[in-house]
Amino acid sequence: MLEEARSAAACVALQLSQDVERYAELGARLRAASFNNVVTVARGSSDHASNYFAYLTMARLGRLVTSLPMSLVTLYDAPLQTQGTLALSISQSGQSPDVVEPIRYFRDGGATTVALVNDIDSPLAQAAEWAMPLHAGKEKSVAATKSFITSLSAGARLVAEWQGDEELKAGLRALPDALENAARADWSKAIDILAPARNIMVVGRGISFPVALESALKFKETSALQAEAFSGAEIKHGPMALIEDGYPLLIFATRGPAQAGLVALAEEMRGRGARVLLAAPQDVASRDLDLPVAATPDLDPIVAIQAFYVMAAHLSKARGMNPDQPRHLSKVTKTN
Repeated sequence: MLEEARSAAACVALQLSQDVERYAELGARLRAASFNNVVTVARGSSDHASNYFAYLTMARLGRLVTSLPMSLVTLYDAPLQTQGTLALSISQSGQSPDVVEPIRYFRDGGATTVALVNDIDSPLAQAAEWAMPLHAGKEKSVAATKSFITSLSAGARLVAEWQGDEELKAGLRALPDALENAARADWSKAIDILAPARNIMVVGRGISFPVALESALKFKETSALQAEAFSGAEIKHGPMALIEDGYPLLIFATRGPAQAGLVALAEEMRGRGARVLLAAPQDVASRDLDLPVAATPDLDPIVAIQAFYVMAAHLSKARGMNPDQPRHLSKVTKTN
């Protein structure tokens, strides 16, 4: 896991050097189309990457994006309207039937279908009209790292081409260097606090929320640490009842409109006795963990998860576990 996480910068650099004309062609196709609906089709880490793509799409392009409950197609045979729809799937393996079947369903119904997939020879790649390889290479660890980071960069790349935004494109070109820097971030303070922990809340908001979702999954997956992700806007509702002295919270306060509220939340939670780990850029004086930044704030979540992955691999071993072989899990999960 650690080796693969640290290789993400090279994987993203490779991805950005490939398929340049094809991304440009797809971006032009998306600009020329008039979509009534955008749906994402994914599970697990790939669904978290889809959430990031959805946020960028809604914030930058004003298109509403829905995460498809795949059982509507695979179990319920719902009569979904597919015309005028963009269906995007993200997957490392491209093998699971409940990801493949909806993309095939939408394509057969006349939708524009795109798959961001690591295995370009997979059933998912064959089912989609546009199969765009992640170029993450073979991933041996059960816990996805480099494939998740390349999923994020591919989603941002697609949005940049769709929008025709030169600033975001330039930010992507600088992303490999930012990832290299993030992989060197010192998050040892988090390991000291979390090695004996039994549970944790992971908090983000807006563009950082997909990172909170992914981090909570990795805590469970690689450290058997009961973790839940919450939006900073939701934690003051039901989840607040769980806060007690010493309760750990990891808060991702990436740059942007949600940052000030998350920094204030961290201070409030400290006042309630929580053991807060505030991950924020160096200009936030109250931070506990340095959060590296990208060339543009919309790419900050990608470097944030890079820093987290390195810490998570070390944390797993500190808790006496093997992050490469989580119990009860396998690399490819096939569900209907």
